[in-house]
Amino acid sequence: MTALGAPRVSRAGDVGDRAPRRPVAVQRIIAGVVVLGMVAFGAWSLSELDFGWSAVPTSIANAAKVFQQMDPISFPAPGDLVYLIGLTVGIVILGTAVAAVISVPVAWIAAANTTPVAWSRWLGRGIGALTRAVPDVVIALAFSLTFALGSPLPGILALGIHSIGMISKLFADAIEQIDDGPRLAVRAAGGSRAQEFWSGVVPQVLPSWIAIALHRFDINLRGSAILGYAGVGGLGYAMKIAFGQFPTGYGRGLGIAIVIFALCVVLEVVSSTIRRNLLGVEPSGRGLGDRIVRRATRDRPAPSRPDGPAVTVASMSRRPWTPRRVRNTVWSLAAVALVVSSWWMAGVDFDDIAWNQVVPTLQSFWPPNLGSHTFADFGQALLVTVQVAFAAALLSLVLSVVIGSLAARNVAPTGAVRSVFRVVLVVFRGVPELVLAIFLIMVTGLGNQAGVVALAFGGIGLLGKLVADSFEEVPSGPEQALTAAGATRGQRYLAATLPQGLPSLVGNSLYLVDTNIRAATLLGIVGGGGVGYYLTNASTVLALHGQVTTLVAMVLVAVLAVEGLAAWMRRVYR
Repeated sequence: MTALGAPRVSRAGDVGDRAPRRPVAVQRIIAGVVVLGMVAFGAWSLSELDFGWSAVPTSIANAAKVFQQMDPISFPAPGDLVYLIGLTVGIVILGTAVAAVISVPVAWIAAANTTPVAWSRWLGRGIGALTRAVPDVVIALAFSLTFALGSPLPGILALGIHSIGMISKLFADAIEQIDDGPRLAVRAAGGSRAQEFWSGVVPQVLPSWIAIALHRFDINLRGSAILGYAGVGGLGYAMKIAFGQFPTGYGRGLGIAIVIFALCVVLEVVSSTIRRNLLGVEPSGRGLGDRIVRRATRDRPAPSRPDGPAVTVASMSRRPWTPRRVRNTVWSLAAVALVVSSWWMAGVDFDDIAWNQVVPTLQSFWPPNLGSHTFADFGQALLVTVQVAFAAALLSLVLSVVIGSLAARNVAPTGAVRSVFRVVLVVFRGVPELVLAIFLIMVTGLGNQAGVVALAFGGIGLLGKLVADSFEEVPSGPEQALTAAGATRGQRYLAATLPQGLPSLVGNSLYLVDTNIRAATLLGIVGGGGVGYYLTNASTVLALHGQVTTLVAMVLVAVLAVEGLAAWMRRVYR
């Protein structure tokens, strides 16, 4: 023993014993191995699909020949173009509105804190997963058998049913993250479950519901082009007809594709403006546009009235009509009017439904079967679809990290650089992936390789934006500490920004894989392979609908596996 107050001689072993040790996170190690395995699978998929630069010169030569043979780029007549745009926008708005409404009860039973009983939560989640797994064009092809030719109802129902999955899932996630205080207060006051939901839950998640629905509207607009290949009218159908007239129709097809791209970009800006006004998010940039919006929409204090009426309890209980409340009310009424006018633009007519064919069509999907094919045939097709999804996601990931980083406010060297790369991401998101795939397959004949390029192109816009947003939201403390220590911009990025944003990057990449699997199933419709090839053939013949059920079930298993992996990754990296 040492005397009281005498200095104790430290030993190296004591220091090692007293030093805090970070516990070994076995799950993190496993997660890291899984991530590396998925990257390796993506690289292997690129090689299996014969994706390489050797075919580029031949493809360029083929494209040059096609461009020489086709007519100049042209557009439909102004009246026809306005009609096609109105029909397309009307179908997309109605389909998204139907999904947004139906997603409310589905999300209510799917959220853990609002579901009435335990089994109903799995029912809600199952409905969401099933509707996400069935491609919208397959639904449209099936519905086209029971509707008159050219009716917009198959497109509206297809977009609506397919969108329920995404909207209800994200809406249920938002419900699970609310403050339970208001909901429990309503329950303590004797309120019913319905009163708990509408008074204690909906006011908290309404902004999220609006944002999710508007985001889905953007996705549906880009995907509406493929519905033309199911006979649904609008820009997509006009483009299909034009591309089918080789080579003279290619100029008109490219013109319609340009219109679709411009429409996607314009309506994305419009939906962003609606989100900003309805959700109360003020523009924070220093550009001229942001300054004009701030000046036009800022709340001005009401002039003082010393001789005005006295403040009473009744007047205090009434919500004042502030400029923000007036704006929100105007935007809400405009949204309702837009949905109503979309009914007229789409030309909906329930007389188009062949009611005597509805029940036989539904019965034709059961029981599932393989038809003249084998399970190995369908399994190989599913493998090709998954390979296309992972290969495209890998290409998107590599480029998105670079572009998304430079689009983040805390990474870009200047504000001008950030603005340029934000515009680049808008351009990438504005080009519908399947429109690009149609063009590449028709011009170059690359099949699945063209699908990989198209999905990777669209994935850069989606993943790059998510990367930029997640990097801007990382805690600034480590970045500021490294800057104070004299670290360079690159050192700060590699040591603080990227490590903090890595969990979000992994989760968003898995979300992109999930999205790509569903999008890759559609490539068979425009000349690609995989599951989409068999789905296209089976969807158009009533006797083959049992094969559709089998293929959809296989895609559903793949989607659920990716979703489960993504959920586990989020828990590990939380």
